[in-house]
Amino acid sequence: MYDDMIFSFVIGGLVGIIGHVFKHGKIIMPRRTKKFLYLGFLQEMLLGSVAALLLVLYIAPNSFVETILYSIIAGIAGDAILLRARLLSENSQKNNEP
Repeated sequence: MYDDMIFSFVIGGLVGIIGHVFKHGKIIMPRRTKKFLYLGFLQEMLLGSVAALLLVLYIAPNSFVETILYSIIAGIAGDAILLRARLLSENSQKNNEP
């Protein structure tokens, strides 16, 4: 079981990084401003990892092939969640402008 957890965490993180590179064309490093900390690629890597870990813990796959497939699906879903949150925030900003 611990092997599945570690394996899914790593695969979900890799899928998150790959999605970040496809989206931005490069790896954006974390940076800090006076008011905020931008996580860059770490945000997508962590979200993909946690999503894959939670899905594998919930489903409890029977083989490593299922673990790989579920981890990839969860990593892609984590990227979709970030995209939806970004689109919703941009949409609400456009609606609030006079």
